[in-house]
Amino acid sequence: MMKEFEYKELEKATENFSQSRLIGKGSHGCVYKGMLEEDGKIIAIKKQSLGLQKIEDNSKLENEVSVLSSLPENSFIVNFLGTSRHDGSSKNETFLIMEYLPNGTLYQMLHAQNNILPNWPKRAQIAIQVAKAIQFLHQAKPSSIVHRDIKSANILFDSNWNPKLADLGLALRMKNDCENHDDDDSPSHRSIRPAGTIGYLDPAYTKPSKLSTKNDVFSFGVLLLEIMSSRKAIDVSKSPVSIVDWATKLIEEGRALEICDKRMHVPWYMEATIKNMLSIATRCVSPKKISRPSIEEVVMEMENVIIEPIRFPLWNILRGLTLLRRKRKRCRNHCSIITTNSVTKTCAQHERKLLLREILADKVTE
Repeated sequence: MMKEFEYKELEKATENFSQSRLIGKGSHGCVYKGMLEEDGKIIAIKKQSLGLQKIEDNSKLENEVSVLSSLPENSFIVNFLGTSRHDGSSKNETFLIMEYLPNGTLYQMLHAQNNILPNWPKRAQIAIQVAKAIQFLHQAKPSSIVHRDIKSANILFDSNWNPKLADLGLALRMKNDCENHDDDDSPSHRSIRPAGTIGYLDPAYTKPSKLSTKNDVFSFGVLLLEIMSSRKAIDVSKSPVSIVDWATKLIEEGRALEICDKRMHVPWYMEATIKNMLSIATRCVSPKKISRPSIEEVVMEMENVIIEPIRFPLWNILRGLTLLRRKRKRCRNHCSIITTNSVTKTCAQHERKLLLREILADKVTE
């Protein structure tokens, strides 16, 4: 249940919104770290940016409050705790209170100097968890919610390094099934201009009537390429400057693995997983919306061809291969006595079944 916090409580928690408590800043708002005096709980408090304060535009924060308060709690979305309102002498302010996520953003993880880089299984895990966050929004009731600003800077990590999607200030709830009618010019969206971040923004989203859940799918495709390469969505120091143009060209030329972060070795057992991730990303950033998968399809495919394979630890595979060699030796001894083709074939089939059974048994007992 949404709680209404006293403004004075927030002032104490942030030492009167001291600069030393500022932990995040964007075009729409500033985020402060605070500690509640009552129970010592650490929280994050979002207030308007200075620019919006000057023109007294509360719309972004009010919209975020409206969207978050309409959603049930979800482990892949930043947890919304409540609001606070302050009626000052010259302005009225809205504050949004959220759970504090202590481990920074995905952008920082991928691009900060001297940072500990995520390994390939962790990158796959981050991708699937972000996809599930988007799926949660797209499956919201009574109608889908389009985030409109999926990017690495809006993915935060909790104390266990699980990613959560944040910043729903630009989010819109679909009306009249607009995602299935590109030319729908419904009054609900006619006045809301396209918005997002350059580099992640769907080029097909050119006017309000083009609002669609596929806009988020495009942005997720860009994010997926960024996770794999640690290259920024737009980088003017490189050619081409767009990660989409750069990556799709390499994939078309059959050089997909060259997209991978050069600072991280790609082990042989991750190559298929990485290629599958890049294949999904390519379809997500297709110029034609009809060619893009839904986020539900993305999640299903990632769970089937990405997450399941990497849950086999390498030691399980090695253990299975060791067992296979032992059984092959026994089988060879047996086949040296009975050397017919049919028996040799039977032994080979037995070896394969044994290896599969052994590895699956390890998987079940994990």
